[in-house]
Amino acid sequence: MTFALGQRWISDTESDLGLGTVVALDARTVTLMFAASEENRVYAQNDAPVTRVSFNVGDTIDSQEGWSLFVEEVIEEKGLFTYVGHREDTEEQGVVLREIFLSNQIRFNKPQDKLYAGQIDRMDNFVLRYRALSNQYEQHKSPMRGLCGMRAGLIPHQLYIAHEVGRRHAPRVLLADEVGLGKTIEAGMIIHQQVLSGRAERILIVVPETLQHQWLVEMMRRFNLHFSIFDEERCIEAFAEAENPFDTQQYVLCSLDFLRKSRKRFEQALEGDWDLLVVDEAHHLEWSQDKPSREYQVVEGLAERTPGVLLLTATPEQLGRESHFARLRLLDADRFYDYEAFVKEEEQYAPVADSVTALFSGEKLADEAKNQITELLSEQDVEPLFRIIESDAAEEEKASARQELIDNLMDRHGTGRVLFRNTRAAIKGFPERNVHLLPMPIPQQYTTSMRVSGMIGGKMSPEARAMKMLYPEEIFQEFEGEDSSWWQFDSRVNWLLEKITDKRSEKILVIASRASTALQLEQALREREGIRATVFHEGMSIIERDKAAAYFAQEEGGAQVLICSEIGSEGRNFQFANQLVMFDLPFNPDLLEQRIGRLDRIGQSRDIDIHVPYLEGTSQGILARWFNEGLNAFAETCPTGRAVYDKYSEDIINMLATGDIEQLDEVIEASAAMNKELKAQLEQGRDRLLEMHSNGGDKALEIVDTISSTDGDTNLVTFALSLFDTIGLNQDDKGENALVVTPSEHMMVPSYPGLPYEGATITFDRDTALSREDMNFISWEHPMIQGGIDLLLSEGVGTSAVSLLKNKALPVGTILLELVYLVDAQAPKRSGIGRFLPPTPIRMMLDGRGNDLSEQVEFESFNRQLSPVNRHLASKLVNSVQNEVHKLIEAGEGHIGAKVELVREQAEKEMQASLNGELERLQALKAVNPNIRDEEIEAIDDQIKELSGYIAKAQVQLDSLRLIVVSHN
Repeated sequence: MTFALGQRWISDTESDLGLGTVVALDARTVTLMFAASEENRVYAQNDAPVTRVSFNVGDTIDSQEGWSLFVEEVIEEKGLFTYVGHREDTEEQGVVLREIFLSNQIRFNKPQDKLYAGQIDRMDNFVLRYRALSNQYEQHKSPMRGLCGMRAGLIPHQLYIAHEVGRRHAPRVLLADEVGLGKTIEAGMIIHQQVLSGRAERILIVVPETLQHQWLVEMMRRFNLHFSIFDEERCIEAFAEAENPFDTQQYVLCSLDFLRKSRKRFEQALEGDWDLLVVDEAHHLEWSQDKPSREYQVVEGLAERTPGVLLLTATPEQLGRESHFARLRLLDADRFYDYEAFVKEEEQYAPVADSVTALFSGEKLADEAKNQITELLSEQDVEPLFRIIESDAAEEEKASARQELIDNLMDRHGTGRVLFRNTRAAIKGFPERNVHLLPMPIPQQYTTSMRVSGMIGGKMSPEARAMKMLYPEEIFQEFEGEDSSWWQFDSRVNWLLEKITDKRSEKILVIASRASTALQLEQALREREGIRATVFHEGMSIIERDKAAAYFAQEEGGAQVLICSEIGSEGRNFQFANQLVMFDLPFNPDLLEQRIGRLDRIGQSRDIDIHVPYLEGTSQGILARWFNEGLNAFAETCPTGRAVYDKYSEDIINMLATGDIEQLDEVIEASAAMNKELKAQLEQGRDRLLEMHSNGGDKALEIVDTISSTDGDTNLVTFALSLFDTIGLNQDDKGENALVVTPSEHMMVPSYPGLPYEGATITFDRDTALSREDMNFISWEHPMIQGGIDLLLSEGVGTSAVSLLKNKALPVGTILLELVYLVDAQAPKRSGIGRFLPPTPIRMMLDGRGNDLSEQVEFESFNRQLSPVNRHLASKLVNSVQNEVHKLIEAGEGHIGAKVELVREQAEKEMQASLNGELERLQALKAVNPNIRDEEIEAIDDQIKELSGYIAKAQVQLDSLRLIVVSHN
């Protein structure tokens, strides 16, 4: 290295210092002053980590005074450069700029500038950058975007609904699947797609208070969506940041009660400018034409101001057609304006559904059925289909004709576009429930304490007394104190210990109503039998719950028993277990169903055993009999249970409070009769046409196949590990498909996106992630990958590199230049540009004459033939061929125009085909199905015009380059 006073250099190790000037020299050292950062550095002359700054003809450079010079000539004298050219602001010719007057703030952002300035990156970083760009492009273009990365099993009907609704502009739908079929997951998948596509940036989820935590956990664990729970306390805290607390977070979760009770908070929520509103348990929104409930009015107000609305309800229309109409009215008040007209219209679809049922069971269609179908669909559309179905055609062809017929009918179906409903009867794959009701003798200690409690109970409402009598262990503790060990004599505990030791090889889930009961049961199991158990209750943090769930899920050395409190178990999935013990019983059928739903879910591979130990002569016994004989709620799902409970709750509460069971047989008999009648109405009113549409048929299976084929993508694993390595994360292989990733002291940035301060356990395997909630399921959609790619690209990693090609067939010193351009349409994310023209990499491989060899030389196979070069040698190589590289970049600029035009044309063609196809379909359907909203058609029309403009203006820039030099050793 030859230094001279006044020369400009940059630091290889601290590029953010800006341009340095040589201000002092002695025999061994050189001193550089970095004026931009006001720092001085003293280096040893023979190995200073610095690179000489020199510019070429054609470059534009900045002066300290702020004007720019277009370089037309470079003069070197006594080791110093002088640049001659014209000023860009005044067009003045023959301007001279000595290097000492170059701007101190010059940054080398262009890949070629970095290459010439010696800021040369490692070869593997260049490779990682190109892979990041290519993978990012592939992900944006994938039709399954938003569906692949969730931590959930691939269940056809859920994926079909999510795929169907998630891609719509401002979807407004009612998700009405039966209990256990996964409405929350469907909603999460729709939200996830809307977020990734940029269609929804502000989301409000409104749920009953008891479900807030469940939703928070589900959104975070399954979809990496971090919602904030808003209550009065949170709103007061947020006041410091903004006048409207709802403006302080993008994703908000709150209870319906919270908005109902406070007019001020409701009005602030109304002004929240949401893109998507999600309302769970929508069947609780009572409505009549004369008197809508306050809850209904709150949701109606929000729904009127929010473009996208998802309503979730497990209660079907047959339990109240009027309330069903009211829910549809929230989605589209213009369409569902008159209840009588709605009832009339719905009636005309019932016979069609029967015809379709016959069609699907392979029966020959009666003439009457054909006529009904023809009335809804035009004759020329259906006649050819009828002919195929009734001909001797291949079964595959017949099936295809049937499916086309059903799709056409569904498009015209009254609520087919806004309502999705799957039932257990239509979706197979649920386990059998084996019920074991176990009456047990009541200990003397309980009898005494309950009697005394009854005598000194004072004034209590029947409901409060009924609730109290359900938990004799708590009454006993009231008299004996917190330290009393009721579990030493409780017959249910003795039975539980026997059951656990008898089923050593089985995982057992125990649910109790109270957290205190759960904690004491764990103590009993540990102290009396040394059983490995863990507890799960609402007093624990999410991380503590995750650890408990992971300990239970662990096959070897994990807990055999998990004891949950009522609230603590919400939203969790323990379907790897099939033994459920209800240590006590909840007060209402919904909670009972929720308990059983922890194990009885789609995807449960074994029949489940439900054990109900109860103390004879107590309220538990009364409740057990009513649930079992009155509702059959243990053995079957009970969508009608709530309605029956509402009718007989007063009688049941009185019996539980007093212990008087004189009327029990009568109430059980009446409940069973009402339950049977409601179930018959349900069955009769099942809209099979809607169910057939909602489960997606073959389309749903195709979606599952597409997603499962991307699971276990080795490309993702390789890429992720290289990414973590480059950013500087520690990786520790834990076996069992698990990896622990933690921040290191040598990271490129202070914190890594999506990675907690203490690190995270990750897996790339969906099944492992499903059984271990403490692990992150890493997919292309996970924030650690998405954020890592953004970080890599924004930090300029891998933009310039030098490699050697050992190839004796080519002369030594032959150079090749690999250029990676990026086509980018500057457009808002919500425009949908990502589907058609995401940032698109174009790779070019130029030989010494400027010919593009990229078609013949594939990236990965060529990369395997190259070897890295150390930075010092790389700088020397670049300096020796700088002029040639300059010319090759110019040649690249000549080739790129045509390639960009091709990309633009392809994007425009794809966009027009996709969106015009959708537009034409909706316009055709609008003529026969008023469920198609005008704003949906207008939105697509506007989107086509907007996107055409954005695509036409797409720009290209050189993103990265690699110089390749041929050597023979």
